[in-house]
Amino acid sequence: MKLGTPKSVKEIAELIGCEFIGDPNHSVSGINEIHVVVPGDLVFVDHPKYYQKALNSAATTILIDQKVACPEGKALIISKSPFDDFNRLTRFFSPYKPQNTPIGDNCEIDSSAIIYPNVFIGHRVKIGKNVTIHPGACILDDSTLDENVIVGPNTVIGHYAFYYKKKPTGYDRMHSCGGVHLHKDVEIGALCTIDSGVSGITTIGEGTKIDNQVHIGHDTVVGKHCLMAANVGIAGCVRIEDKVTIWGQVGCASDVTLGEGAIILAQSGISKSLEGGKTYFGSPCSEVKEKFREMAALRRLPQILDKL
Repeated sequence: MKLGTPKSVKEIAELIGCEFIGDPNHSVSGINEIHVVVPGDLVFVDHPKYYQKALNSAATTILIDQKVACPEGKALIISKSPFDDFNRLTRFFSPYKPQNTPIGDNCEIDSSAIIYPNVFIGHRVKIGKNVTIHPGACILDDSTLDENVIVGPNTVIGHYAFYYKKKPTGYDRMHSCGGVHLHKDVEIGALCTIDSGVSGITTIGEGTKIDNQVHIGHDTVVGKHCLMAANVGIAGCVRIEDKVTIWGQVGCASDVTLGEGAIILAQSGISKSLEGGKTYFGSPCSEVKEKFREMAALRRLPQILDKL
C-alpha cells in the first residue's frame, strides 16, 4: 500500500505511540507485508527467526519488537506488538468503509461492460471494456478488471486475506488494504474466490482461464495463459509462472513457485516449488514417471512380503 503523501518515521512512530531509531526525517512512502516490500516501505516483524529477513529486505523502515542494530539507510520503530501496530497503521491510512449501495465510491466502469442483476461492486473498482460480470458476483474494494474479463455467477473477487495472528484470546485478522487485478482476457468460473492482497495485489495474468469453485489466496501471482480446473485451492503468496496447467482438486501450499509450463495432475498436493516444463502427480507431488514407479512398487509389496 502506497501512502498518498510520504510521512517521516517520527510522524509514523507518533501515530502508534512508539519510539524510533534513525533520522527523524527518514521517509516512509508505503506500508507493506514482507512479500511485496520495496524501498520506502515499512514492514513489521515480531519473531527473532525473521529479524534478518525483515532487516535485509527492500523495506527501509522496520516495525520490530526488540532494539537491534539498525542497518545503514534504514530506521526502526520499536513496538511491544508489531502486528497490532501494523494493523493500526493500515487501518489509519486505508480505513474500512461500509457500503449500502450496489456500486461503491470512486469506481470507473466502462460503458461497454455487461453487468448482470445482483452484482455488488465495492469502492475504487475499475472495470474495463467488454467485461462481463454474471449475477451474484461480488467485485470488492480496489479490484481492477481489464478488457474482456469474464466473471462467473456468485464469484467473489477481493475478499479479505486469510491472515491471522494467534493470541490467547483467539485469532486476530490482519487488515487487508491491497486488491486484485484480473488482466485482459481472463475468465473466472462460477463460485470462485480470489482474495485481496494483504497490502499488495493478487494478480491473474492475461488470458488465464479458471474453472468453477477455485480458490486463490492473498498476494498470489498467476502468470499468463494458465489453466485451472475445478476445486483447485491455491494458498497465499504463491508464484505461478506462464502456461501452467493445474487439474482438478489440486492443493498448493503457500510461498512456493510453479515453473513455466508445469502440469499438475488431478488431486495432487504441492508442498514445495516445482520446476517448469514437467508433469507432476501425487501428494506430496513429484515428477509423474517417478510417482508412477513408486505406485507400481507399492502394488508389488504384498507379494514381496509373502516371500519373506
